[in-house]
Amino acid sequence: MEKNVERSGIVYAAGAYILWGFLPIYWKAIDEVPAGEILAHRIIWSFVFMIVVVLLLKKWPAFLRECKIIIQDPKKLIGITLASIVISLNWLTYIWAVNSDHVIQASLGYYINPLVSILLAIIVLKEKLTKPQTFSVILAGVGVLYLTVSYGVFPWVSLTLAVTFALYGLFKKTVDIPAMFGLTIETMIVTPIALIYLSVIPVNTFTNSNVLSHTNLFLIGAGVATAIPLLLFASGAKRIPLAMVGFLQYFAPTIMLFLGIFVYQETFSQAHLISFGLIWIALLIYLSTVYKHPIRKQSN
Repeated sequence: MEKNVERSGIVYAAGAYILWGFLPIYWKAIDEVPAGEILAHRIIWSFVFMIVVVLLLKKWPAFLRECKIIIQDPKKLIGITLASIVISLNWLTYIWAVNSDHVIQASLGYYINPLVSILLAIIVLKEKLTKPQTFSVILAGVGVLYLTVSYGVFPWVSLTLAVTFALYGLFKKTVDIPAMFGLTIETMIVTPIALIYLSVIPVNTFTNSNVLSHTNLFLIGAGVATAIPLLLFASGAKRIPLAMVGFLQYFAPTIMLFLGIFVYQETFSQAHLISFGLIWIALLIYLSTVYKHPIRKQSN
């Protein structure tokens, strides 16, 4: 029975990361829409979709209880509000990167992300690392520095994605609620801002005259494209060890990298190869230590 549970967990989690890896194809399908507008629709339709899911699963009373607990706890309220802000910034940067032909930079960001999370764990949560784990963080830093020096351009897209997603994880630790309720509340918090944004922009791509247009359907579907991988991940992560989650998470940036190189024909230079190589080695070193020397006080 345990093996079946773990096997299903691997399928769910791998499915989530594979869907996240192929997500650039979705955003490319509507690359004529400004990133800010796509983000607004992604937030709004994610909220609508999650409300429908909560209602269909008859979780509405539990959802209201969770909302009440958060409202009565200032620490949790601040935590989930900050989480909703940083994940919105992450989504905006990611959409802009994909639709501006920076898929490889986006991939690099998600390779770096776990190592940024380690740094935050050290600085904020006072966690301690083994020497190999410390070396892996330094090696990844060298990889980023090498790319910066080689190109003379700071890889802000990659680092923004890495830092915002790491901060998102950190803020979520202060709230600790089920993923389904978390996404619903996070999108609920920023939905009013998204609605205001859509009401004040001079030109709105979403047309009421032809609701079933290609662009409209993709903007509405952004909610489903956001929520389904997250729900799969939530189902998978609780069934498998943390170290397995850590391994599977590299499916997404690897798929992105291949899309950027082979599908979207983005430049992958020698500098990219060396930088990615250093980061891949750093990740292998870190992953090899997760089984033997887990970070103390870690509670994902």
